[in-house]
Amino acid sequence: MASSPCFAPFVFLLLVLGCAARPLNLPPTKGDDGRRQPLQTFRPFNIAHRGSNGEFPEETRPAYKRAIEEGADFIETDISSSKDGVLICFHDVTLDNTTDIARHKEFANRKRTYEVEGVNMTGFFTVDFTLKELKSLRVKQRCWFRDQQYNGKFQIITFEEFISIALDAPRVVGIYPEIKDPVFVNKHVKWSDDKRFEDKFVETLQKYGYKGSYLSKDWLKQPAFIQSFAPTSLVYISNKTDLPKIFLIDDITVRTQDTNQSYWEITSDRYLNYIKHYVVGIGPWKDTVVPVVKNYLMPPTNLVARAHAHDLQVHPYTYRNENQFLHFNFSQDPYAEYDYWINKIGIDGLFTDFTGSLHNFQEWTSNRQNDNDNSASKLLHKI
Repeated sequence: MASSPCFAPFVFLLLVLGCAARPLNLPPTKGDDGRRQPLQTFRPFNIAHRGSNGEFPEETRPAYKRAIEEGADFIETDISSSKDGVLICFHDVTLDNTTDIARHKEFANRKRTYEVEGVNMTGFFTVDFTLKELKSLRVKQRCWFRDQQYNGKFQIITFEEFISIALDAPRVVGIYPEIKDPVFVNKHVKWSDDKRFEDKFVETLQKYGYKGSYLSKDWLKQPAFIQSFAPTSLVYISNKTDLPKIFLIDDITVRTQDTNQSYWEITSDRYLNYIKHYVVGIGPWKDTVVPVVKNYLMPPTNLVARAHAHDLQVHPYTYRNENQFLHFNFSQDPYAEYDYWINKIGIDGLFTDFTGSLHNFQEWTSNRQNDNDNSASKLLHKI
């Protein structure tokens, strides 16, 4: 990749022109022996953040299926619970922002105010609705600047339905579920057998055969990462499953929901040395790795280098194609952003809202490296 910031967009333009005459370069679905194509492990993981939610409403069946079609290595989801203890795929603790709950007059009396991570929130909370009631709602696109044509067409799905999407894929696709707001869920949802949220979460994974440490034979057959912002949840489930775990890291000024530690403390070498016994990596917010001032990148921190020194992977979040999310350094070019994070910062996986663009970038750049032909003039000649 050229080092000049002005030259990089030109190379990416040539790549686009070169691929415009053929269909989307999707990974093969089956090997020669008829078995599913295995998970790629030779380059950073393409993690479909809530599915391909740049195109479809987040956490829906079409969003996940589209992400698989576009080449995702892992489909990511947030796991919460219904009132009757069924695990669902849903990001927010409230239904207000991404469903049509406001149109359901039969639920008008369900609005509540609860404390969530130390802040009072008012809305319609998932934990106050049964699965049957949640299934009567329809999901809508969170972001006004994204495609709104699918609003009102899709249901909330369960954790088990999510798993079936991955297992039914024509190639091996991993899952990347998050134990979402466990302190809140454990406070408001009670299971009859005295189990807690984390127990039900792990039991569901085990029911469908997810097991094995990172890169083990069992794991490669059905890959999964478990993620959470709550360190106590990750420590708790470490005695219940050997599946690899990722500790999510927010802005350094934010405090954890369970231990009330700042993420500044949690990114210290002392804490990384502690948490590495329970997790295989961290999932930091991008701006924690590379600070941003007035939409310009500042010099990167040493977080990635220190995490790698502790043998921890780094999977930052979230990469988005829209101009308002692309810092000025990248000249509105998402491929330049991918290049920076993968080749300069050296991360091991990326949470992206646009699975297809990341897949295309990795395919194009891998092909160029394999050809040992990185010059723009030779690439133009080939086109």
